[in-house]
Amino acid sequence: MGTILDDLLQANQRYVAGFHQGGLAMPPARKLAIVTCMDARVEPLSFLGLRLGDTHVIRNAGGRVTEDAIRSLAISERLLGTETILVIHHTDCGMLTFTNEQIRVRIKSDLGAAAHDAATRLDFLPFPDLAASVRDDVAAIKASPLIPDTIPVYGLIYDVRTGKLETVV
Repeated sequence: MGTILDDLLQANQRYVAGFHQGGLAMPPARKLAIVTCMDARVEPLSFLGLRLGDTHVIRNAGGRVTEDAIRSLAISERLLGTETILVIHHTDCGMLTFTNEQIRVRIKSDLGAAAHDAATRLDFLPFPDLAASVRDDVAAIKASPLIPDTIPVYGLIYDVRTGKLETVV
């Protein structure tokens, strides 16, 4: 029995056999960047009717607008022509289920004192209110001097049970 890597490499061989999109341009065709969660149930290309090459997708736990997300957005906008940004969080998000202190305690229990020490210097960016987290992240992008005021930034919530998007104002 093979490892998961073996299975994935075999799947890649099948993918390569039918791959015909190697000529796609580096800039996103729809001039769009999306910041969203890493949750496996969230697939923005599918629920937005997009295709490979249409958008930049920046993913992390919670779809939070971190310093690194701003870095990626600045590169996307300045060097690759992005003209619109979406922040998409989702229902039933794991980031709603814990606090910084709870994860730090778990890390200490599972990984020891050195890991806990490192965790105390990290904000894991959990949130208790889904819509407020979207508004906070949209505001963070709009407040960044690295993103021009002319770039529209929209906030949305994706419902993992129905597939529906809701705009957050």
